[in-house]
Amino acid sequence: MQIPWDDFRLVKAIADTRTLNGAADALSINHSTVFRRLADLEKRIGIIIFERHRTGYSLTSAGEEMVQLAMRMDEDVNAFTRKLMGNKLIPSGELRVTTNDTLLVYLLMPIFASFRRAYPTINLDIVLSNQVLNLSKRDADIAIRATDSPPETLVGRRICALNWAIYGLKADFPDAEIGQPPDMNVLSTRNWVSLGDQLGHIRAVRFVRERVPEARIAIKINTVLGLAEAVEEGVGVGPLPCLIADQRPKLVRLTDPNPEFATGLWILTHPDLRSSPRVRAFLDLASTELMRRKALIEGLKSTN
Repeated sequence: MQIPWDDFRLVKAIADTRTLNGAADALSINHSTVFRRLADLEKRIGIIIFERHRTGYSLTSAGEEMVQLAMRMDEDVNAFTRKLMGNKLIPSGELRVTTNDTLLVYLLMPIFASFRRAYPTINLDIVLSNQVLNLSKRDADIAIRATDSPPETLVGRRICALNWAIYGLKADFPDAEIGQPPDMNVLSTRNWVSLGDQLGHIRAVRFVRERVPEARIAIKINTVLGLAEAVEEGVGVGPLPCLIADQRPKLVRLTDPNPEFATGLWILTHPDLRSSPRVRAFLDLASTELMRRKALIEGLKSTN
């Protein structure tokens, strides 16, 4: 008895969504087709694959084995696709790059423009996300991320450190502009802004939480761009990447970059894609352009 590969896809789709309608949407077929194909499959093999409940479809032990096999088949197909993409010799087609909004606005857009001028046959698809997308399933081809722990399944290059410091409004700290920034004891009496608790893994957030009284934290916000806007509006002082704050004339640095806040800036890709001409072209050009901006990224300037 042979079970067609499409039947494995069908079972996996039902297992993923727990409903026939969900599976129909995932496979771009109608509900009745899913119902008929499942019934036919169970009849042919003589085994119940799903138990029907009011809350949805749940797998039997036989169904779980089919899903596990389907997942392995799906990964094998994805791996084969990546290898085919990696063997293309002409740098053309689409290249999907994921990064976050902060890096896009303050660092990457000129680099993307330079890449397009150098490789007009490669179209860029930029995906903004603060999460590391699944490069193994080609959610993206390249990720540009600030992180100290890049996924072990990816390969890439660490460009430099992305440094942070404490910033405030120039109008509020005139002495800081002439090299006399306030000490932390003075700053702790000021209002502060911080990233939200959901970003508590960021070391700058932990610093504020540990050193600043809760009553002094005027605003918490879950984006770095929003944090910079709040400091520029005079809501309070706060930690910001030097890359952003040093490009805002209204802001002044109140401390030297704190190495405890720093993260690495990485360009990452999947091992199966690193020999792809278009991926290699982007890695080479972007790495060169980013290294030219190393002083800006690392905040290599004095506090005045």
